[in-house]
Amino acid sequence: MLVLFIGSGCAALIYEVVWLQLLQLNLGSSAVSVGVLLAVYMGGMCLGSLLLPRRISPRHHPLKVYALLELGIGAFGVIALFAVPVIGKAYTSIAGDGPLNLILRTIVAAICLVPPTLLMGATLPAIGRWVKTTPAGASWLGFFYAGNLAGAVAGSLVAGYYLLRLFDMPTASFVAVGINVAVATLAWVMARFLPYTPPPTAITEATVQPASRLIYVGIALSGFTALGAEVVWTRLLSLHFGATTYTFSLILAVILLGLGLGSSAGSAIARVVRNAQATLGWCQLLLCVGMAWAAHAACTSLKFWAVDPLAATSLTLTFEHDVVRAIWAVLPSAILWGASFPLALAAVIRPGQDSGRLVGGVYAANTLGAILGAAITSLVLVGNIGSKATQQILIIVSALSGLLMLVQPILRNHEVRGARRLIGAALLCIAIVGSGFLAWSVPALPGLLVAYGRNAASWAGLHEIIYVGEGRMASVAVTRDPDGILYYHNAGKVQASSQAFDMRLQRMLGHITTLVPKSPEKVLVIGCGAGVTAGAVSIDPLVKHQTIAEIEPLVPRAVSTYFSDYNFAVVSNPKVTVHLDDARHFLLTTHEKFDAITSDPLDPWVKGAATLYTLEFFEVVKQHLNPDGVMTLFVQLYENDETAVKSQVATFLKAFPNGAVFANTVDGEGYDLVLYGPVQPHQINLDEIQARLNKPENEPIMRSLHEIGINSAVELFGNYAGRPEDMANWLRDAQINHDSNLRLQFLAGRSLNSYDNVAIYRNMIVDSRYPEGYFAGKPETLAELRNHIEQSLSNSR
Repeated sequence: MLVLFIGSGCAALIYEVVWLQLLQLNLGSSAVSVGVLLAVYMGGMCLGSLLLPRRISPRHHPLKVYALLELGIGAFGVIALFAVPVIGKAYTSIAGDGPLNLILRTIVAAICLVPPTLLMGATLPAIGRWVKTTPAGASWLGFFYAGNLAGAVAGSLVAGYYLLRLFDMPTASFVAVGINVAVATLAWVMARFLPYTPPPTAITEATVQPASRLIYVGIALSGFTALGAEVVWTRLLSLHFGATTYTFSLILAVILLGLGLGSSAGSAIARVVRNAQATLGWCQLLLCVGMAWAAHAACTSLKFWAVDPLAATSLTLTFEHDVVRAIWAVLPSAILWGASFPLALAAVIRPGQDSGRLVGGVYAANTLGAILGAAITSLVLVGNIGSKATQQILIIVSALSGLLMLVQPILRNHEVRGARRLIGAALLCIAIVGSGFLAWSVPALPGLLVAYGRNAASWAGLHEIIYVGEGRMASVAVTRDPDGILYYHNAGKVQASSQAFDMRLQRMLGHITTLVPKSPEKVLVIGCGAGVTAGAVSIDPLVKHQTIAEIEPLVPRAVSTYFSDYNFAVVSNPKVTVHLDDARHFLLTTHEKFDAITSDPLDPWVKGAATLYTLEFFEVVKQHLNPDGVMTLFVQLYENDETAVKSQVATFLKAFPNGAVFANTVDGEGYDLVLYGPVQPHQINLDEIQARLNKPENEPIMRSLHEIGINSAVELFGNYAGRPEDMANWLRDAQINHDSNLRLQFLAGRSLNSYDNVAIYRNMIVDSRYPEGYFAGKPETLAELRNHIEQSLSNSR
């Protein structure tokens, strides 16, 4: 039985990773979209656990029912690969904005996820009918649940570190389908050799004694705090580890490991404990200690662990370092949550009950609480009151859950009298005071951690932190160094700054975007960042309407306050509209056409960012560009390795075969790139661009360029670094980033500690030459441009 549940749990986690990733490609990666997907996913499991015992007669052999459920899950695993993209495209063709769109997203998610998750949620109640409704039976149910969680740990790691890293989503799905088939076959074979005797009719149709409603409330509150804390801890630990796809898999695996260990321990305790309800209550009170421990570890101690993250030169070393820190912080609480489930089963179980309904009811209550905990924490609490207050609320809720469980056994139980009752009452008072103290002691989120993440210890005291904010999707910080340089931080690292080389890149990206098209009236900027790129776009007088697609509402507010002097107050510009949505979802659901689109997204190793670098996304961009439109894209060479840079460049140039690469070098050494892609082949006429720049109304553009050391169109485009034919040899082994594999996030996720930008750039331009016929202009203009390009390439080799 344990082997069956291990396999089932492994397959279920692989599906969860794949299905949510598939749906986010069309429904979006915003907090609202992710919240909807998780709620629907877990809601389907909740319904399945409730409906199966009421719809499937106990007379059917539990192992055969279980086998059929596993086969059904496997069938949906295959169907989803073909159905989800089709349903997703149908959604994007009719989607709009506002509350109606949220309802539509929920309907689409339900169509895709509810059928298979109903079957997943039904597996534990189905097999629950195999055991008797005794304390020993409840213990076995807890062990089955632990086996399921053990498989889930394996599934999380196998999917995140192996299947999706080396293969793609279809391959991962078919592996999960194979596991389902193997589990179903084994269960069916076992059913032939293990006879099953259905319970008497009277017992199957009625419950001998109703379970205590308080226990269902208690286990629901336990689920609420578990998923709420997981949301907060994932945000905090991703700052420590780097917000890569590997980090999310690791954190999930550690939490599942703790739940599995706790469920095993709770199952063993449930066999011998006299009062499971009281034990469940004390478990909830101990969770107050566990959550306070995790809060202190994440906000005070972990960032000062004496390990330089840059010394971790391989994915293995990074994994070892991070898994120890994750275990240190969150494992104690996860163990206690895991123990709560079998203890709740033992507390409600009575002889003669339908064990399927019993386990289904407890599982459903726990899952319903988890749904509310995840949704309320991610969509309401963290973004409005911050992680500190959120954790304080979770501690108080856990204390309330514990007190609900303990009041009856200690104060209302007539068998508890005299000194024992007084001692119990005193302990409850101590627990109330202690829980309040633990909630009060939760530390605030350190600005140093928000700003510098895994490198926080190295930057302590060096910069002044002038702003820290927590949003729905991310935490943002602004710092200032002793020289007055401002830095914008997101995802635990510097994303932009007023440093000369950063300003050069950001303004190059913005100005190339609008100077090449003859009439750039409508422009889309993907990602607000510090607003410098968007600001460079906005000062072009030919731009009549500009849209900034930003996923985090906090970002425009922060940069409009601190970076207005550098971004030309772009957020308050009347021709600029800030659209709060993930850019991919915005483009998929809008019918607007643009003359230019520029993208300044987060680092490619940040989970979810790879969806903005896929070949399919670039094709969507082309569909939203006018015939003479262009796209530009920022690509960094630092905190990146050569395979990841190759993937970014090759994927872009495959979508825009007439494109080119321009470099932002520092002292002649490669630092970052601007990828330029026209929809149709055309020459870049430098004389026409210079004539535009010379007009009085374009004086702000000339001043902006002059501030970054560029004084003419020739100097701007003299940063040319190559075209597809120049880089053919270098890109020969490049891996194209597709929607089906999101390869980039796995390549980039293992290189965030790499600083090989100089070597990467030298290898990239080894065959680059002046591009004959790519630029147009007077002979003397082209001669000057040739000199700039050849000198720049020579200096960098």
